[in-house]
Amino acid sequence: MARDGLIRLTGSGSGSGTNCEDEDCPNVYRTRNGSFVVQGAVSSAFTPPEGEGLVEIPEEVLREAVRALGW
Repeated sequence: MARDGLIRLTGSGSGSGTNCEDEDCPNVYRTRNGSFVVQGAVSSAFTPPEGEGLVEIPEEVLREAVRALGW
């Protein structure tokens, strides 16, 4: 899936406490079908099942995504 097919919910840099003008910081995206894609640092908290991965993102990034959705 190309990134341009996603709606970026976080990373505006305003209020997030992080400079996310670059595309290499933690972010939450919404797909056209309503699911979410999370971008963050790879985590080794546990070994996920084959075909899955773990990422770690700051709490403030999730809060920003919730605000963007108006929840």
